Amino acid sequence: MARKRKGRDISGWLIVDKPAGPTSTAVVNKVRWAFDAKKAGHAGTLDPEATGVLAVALGEATKTVPFVTDALKAYQFTVRFGQATNTDDAEGEVIATSDLRPTDDEIKEALHGFVGEIMQVPPQFSAVKIDGERAYKLAREGEELDIAARPLWVEELLLTDRPDPDHAVLQMTCGKGGYVRAIARDLGQKLGCLGHVRSLRRVWSGPFDAEQGITLEQVDALARTPDLDAYLLPLEVGLADLPELKCTAQGAVRLRNGNPGMVLASDVEYGDEAWASFEGKPVAVGRYKAGELHPSRVFNLNDQADP
Repeated sequence: MARKRKGRDISGWLIVDKPAGPTSTAVVNKVRWAFDAKKAGHAGTLDPEATGVLAVALGEATKTVPFVTDALKAYQFTVRFGQATNTDDAEGEVIATSDLRPTDDEIKEALHGFVGEIMQVPPQFSAVKIDGERAYKLAREGEELDIAARPLWVEELLLTDRPDPDHAVLQMTCGKGGYVRAIARDLGQKLGCLGHVRSLRRVWSGPFDAEQGITLEQVDALARTPDLDAYLLPLEVGLADLPELKCTAQGAVRLRNGNPGMVLASDVEYGDEAWASFEGKPVAVGRYKAGELHPSRVFNLNDQADP
């Protein structure tokens, strides 16, 4: 018989302002320990040296992770011109150099080619899988990888500062699956001067903003106390991009059992994805069809206190 995982049945979102250094997994493990939570996950990996929004889901909130992962995100990053590295960031080895430096106007003109639906080749040192192995593992072993390009939606890419000829500060809003390091690499190649990411910060991710973030030092200091629980955001915050439907008492019972349940009339269209609530608590996510929500994810919050 499987062993029951120890810990509290606690659900919600903690927004961590991740510092440079720890991996996203290490942050999640720290948060899970601090809350003594049974289950935790995150919505979108940040590289170890990147900072900013890392949204950590606890308990039933892990079922809403895909909706945050699919949402738009914004990054502020500094590109270092004149150097290409094997990791496309400052942590790697310099593999090529150039004396050319672009003007501000040349950068702005080149950025137009990185907006909209673009095709992007992930960095050699990335978490994409090649024949079942992570690319970064193969790259560390010295393999030269042929990684297929994949689509990325870039909503906006702007030059926001030019501190000196070697550096440019950019801000990008994009969809899921994007690699900022690849943007810096490809921009440097397009400008003929090479480039890599010097620093990177995720400013916001879906409904979560860096200004909401708690530091890891605060997580440590408040661990296993009610004061830390006070930072937890409700599960439904992760569903901000979906319409909310109110369900009847009978509908709530049916939804909690995984069956279609009656919801009150709203302006959603047939087949739209939405979430249902009853007496202020989320019950399920699913598709709206003819007065009912057909659930794809059901939340079990009956025995949990509000965060």
